[in-house]
Amino acid sequence: MLMLDRPLVVLTAALSLAATSKPTRLAEPSYLPDATASRVVTVTEAGAAHAGITVLTEAVAIKETGPRATVSRFGEVYAFSPAFVAVHRDEPTEISFWNLQPDDDHDFMLVGPDAQVLMKILLPALRKTTYIFTFHDEGLFTFYCTMHQPEMSGQILVLPSRSG
Repeated sequence: MLMLDRPLVVLTAALSLAATSKPTRLAEPSYLPDATASRVVTVTEAGAAHAGITVLTEAVAIKETGPRATVSRFGEVYAFSPAFVAVHRDEPTEISFWNLQPDDDHDFMLVGPDAQVLMKILLPALRKTTYIFTFHDEGLFTFYCTMHQPEMSGQILVLPSRSG
């Protein structure tokens, strides 16, 4: 599995870059890719998809059920599952996020290979949130829940198009 050595450094760099170029965007609870970001990835609420992925929010150690010593030392710990997915360039892929926590919202912030924040969406508690993602550039994209860092993160590897 390909993982970044320092995901928190990348998140910090992405937040810094985004803050200098568009300071109000990160304060917004949700936004899809704008015109510039849509050259890299298009995200829609509906459409035909060639593939589908379900990403779960997973409670690793929480105050209700986790080991008290772990929660005391690290706080509540969550993860995306799977934390790594591969898709093909220009192939619409439905990604359905299932937030399984009854009392915790999450979010999904997608960061491009250049550390530019491309989008951020809210994942409300006990809800399914589904979008069609079409990546137009190959490379390794990182995603984060900005509410539960540094552990709640993952990667999307965009492979070459199957058609050539």
